[in-house]
Amino acid sequence: MPAPTLPLPPPAHEAPLPPARTGAAGVRVLCGVPYAALPGARPLELDLYLPAGDGPHPVALFLHGGGWRLGSRHTAGPMYRDADPTPFEQVAAAGIAVASLDYRLSGEAVWPAQLHDAKAAVRWLRSRAGELGVDADRIAAWGESAGGHLAELLGLTTDAALEGEVGVTGPPSAVSAVVAWYAPSDVAAVATDIGNDPADPASREAQLIGAPASAAAGLAAQASPITYVSPAAPPALLLHGRADRFVATVQSQRLHDALTAAGTDVELHTYDGADHMWLGAPDAATDALDRTITFLRRHLIDEGDRA
Repeated sequence: MPAPTLPLPPPAHEAPLPPARTGAAGVRVLCGVPYAALPGARPLELDLYLPAGDGPHPVALFLHGGGWRLGSRHTAGPMYRDADPTPFEQVAAAGIAVASLDYRLSGEAVWPAQLHDAKAAVRWLRSRAGELGVDADRIAAWGESAGGHLAELLGLTTDAALEGEVGVTGPPSAVSAVVAWYAPSDVAAVATDIGNDPADPASREAQLIGAPASAAAGLAAQASPITYVSPAAPPALLLHGRADRFVATVQSQRLHDALTAAGTDVELHTYDGADHMWLGAPDAATDALDRTITFLRRHLIDEGDRA
């Protein structure tokens, strides 16, 4: 006799949207929206910050930092902990929706699961753009630290092998602009750039790819944004502190130089005295968010208005 079966609900990412609350400047906030169901695990979720007024609005996908090991979708970093309105509300008040997501951390799954999750979030946004009031053709990636690394990869990778099959499949996962704060762009060199041991199996990048970068050169290259630089790269804004003790400034400089050599639209700005996460430099934190909003508006709103 065959085993009995039970009717199963649809995947979590197909569920109706939760009710919205109203935040600063009339921003509508939807918390804990599932964007992908994972077999045998809890669904992946994001928070949505939607501008007041009718859409469709451009949208920035935000990816948090934490060395691929820690962090959550609820914050853009410790320097913004007491910000009111929050950074996400500030971006939404400027006319750009924000989708801040959680992705699998390295203790849950190794590379390329994190990129698969980020791409799944882009595909979900496109699949439900009409319902959300966002523009499927105007999606940017924005991230800090490990999240900046994933944002760069969203902008640079086109290989179908890195697309993954998480959540909604079918829509493209390409983004039209990238903002990366103090991001690792060359995984193999993260340790040596700050004077650490590249053979340390406990390093953040070793935990990401499942082995020390010195022992897994192919994986380290596959996980490195700099590997995928091409003339087709979207516009990028790279911001980094010159006193960063965790991800050396040269990581952003190296990617900037490679993108410049490829003839792409890339900007790099560095901040004196700013450590990782803008620690020790509140003015840098303020300026970084202002530059991010200006850049996103230029590439997601102003250029569309001129077209």
